[in-house]
Amino acid sequence: MGEYAAKEAAKEINRQIAEKGTINMIFAAAPSQNDFLASLIKDETIDWSKINAFHMDEYIGLAADAPQGFGNFLKNAIFGKVPFKSVNYIDCTAVDPEAECVRYSALLTANKCDIIIMGIGENGHIAFNDPHVADFNDEKVVKVVSLDETCRMQQVNDGCFAKIDDVPKFALTLTIPTLVAAESVFCIVPVKTKANAVKNTILGEVGEACPATILRRHDNATLYLDADSASLI
Repeated sequence: MGEYAAKEAAKEINRQIAEKGTINMIFAAAPSQNDFLASLIKDETIDWSKINAFHMDEYIGLAADAPQGFGNFLKNAIFGKVPFKSVNYIDCTAVDPEAECVRYSALLTANKCDIIIMGIGENGHIAFNDPHVADFNDEKVVKVVSLDETCRMQQVNDGCFAKIDDVPKFALTLTIPTLVAAESVFCIVPVKTKANAVKNTILGEVGEACPATILRRHDNATLYLDADSASLI
């Protein structure tokens, strides 16, 4: 699944670079993206020097070198392994998270996203837009959110934290309108723990109760599943 999604993403990256010269990409940080990212960085057809890279969410309050930090995850998985034109991190150590939202929003506004690489959470979230904070008509580009218990427990299930008490309760996230404004969306969702969220995304009512359902309104979004994540559909 990861290899196939990476091949298709590489084709779209190359098409858009040929059309636009320079493009902007946003990446999710999660173990679900490991196989995809490992395959993508091996693709020798991609001119990384023509891509500005961003990431889509980050915990508040982690140390700068915390391995659970999404920026650190992406640095190890892709940002530090290929020669991007630029890499733009959300600052997890920002003293004023609201000011960091303003700063990162300005960056994203000035660099409209062309391609987004994402996953879906166990509660149907995309980025850190959990159901209780998701807003399909959000006026913000980036915002501070609280994380629900299902989302925080997922971080334990993924092996990122030893116990739920270690998982931060707040984060910065790109909002849903920001995510779906990308021209192309690649959504990579493996493992059985995501099966119910996948079922709701594809078959449930479109709405904030399952934020990922917004992808059904996108003109160019592709969902990549394995046998486990697709087991309920």
